[in-house]
Amino acid sequence: MRTYGVSNGWVSRLLARYRAEGEAAFEPRSRRPKSSPTAVPAAVVEQIVRLRKDLEGAGMDAGPHTIAWHLAHHHGVRVSAATISRYLSARGLVVPEPKKKPKSAFLTFAAEQPNERWQSDFTHYRLTRPDGRPGPDTEILSWLDDHARYALRVTAHPRVTGPIVLDQFRATVAEHGIPASTLTDNGMVFTTRLAGGRRGAGTRNGFEHELRRLGVTQINSTPSHPTTCGKVERFQQTMKKWLRPDTPAHHDRAAAGPARRVRRRLQPPPTAPVVTTPGHPGHDLHRPAQGQPG
Repeated sequence: MRTYGVSNGWVSRLLARYRAEGEAAFEPRSRRPKSSPTAVPAAVVEQIVRLRKDLEGAGMDAGPHTIAWHLAHHHGVRVSAATISRYLSARGLVVPEPKKKPKSAFLTFAAEQPNERWQSDFTHYRLTRPDGRPGPDTEILSWLDDHARYALRVTAHPRVTGPIVLDQFRATVAEHGIPASTLTDNGMVFTTRLAGGRRGAGTRNGFEHELRRLGVTQINSTPSHPTTCGKVERFQQTMKKWLRPDTPAHHDRAAAGPARRVRRRLQPPPTAPVVTTPGHPGHDLHRPAQGQPG
């Protein structure tokens, strides 16, 4: 037995199995224990699945950390995000993305203080007419605090232009103060000094002049690296999830009104956190009311 690295007891059990079952005795068997006293109760597993479907149906973040937050705050049950992820995968509720880079491949960063850095970007969104037909396009401009991930300002426009970026930046500064730096991509509405031979290359637009006047450091991401502005990109993804479940009766008739609709839809209840990175139990999209903890 020593030659093959097996014990006498194991061989005896295998022979007994063979006498009772025949060739089936050599088939691999599950090593799962007969009982698991620390296993998550079936009722909690069903609650996890139900929360996942309800949150996705409402267009909200439905990741493991968000589900764990809801379980702890509304049901008095504490389940780790890793355990929740395992059950979601077992139920087929997680779409495998093998081409996705592992989290260890990314270098994460966050500003240490509020107003240390603002991220900004704009995204396209197609409105829907009251009768269900596709409506006009609109562009939604967002300003996020890199430290707290709060949406400092979210506005919608038929088209985002350089003057609009400048006006909205000034309005945000008037409400929240001057940031130490800004982080955006190198779109022409944010910078023209990186135009690469196009008109305006080597010059500065109104937004850039305003940053220099206020002493704000301007940071632009490298082309084709959207993860640099990952916080505002993720915010826009979550925002579109919130906008999609709207019924046709609530859609605006033209691009002149989407700003009101965006503000209305971006008022989540205090029990609906938006998780952007592991380790954060949840952050509301807007600054808390005066006197509430952040």
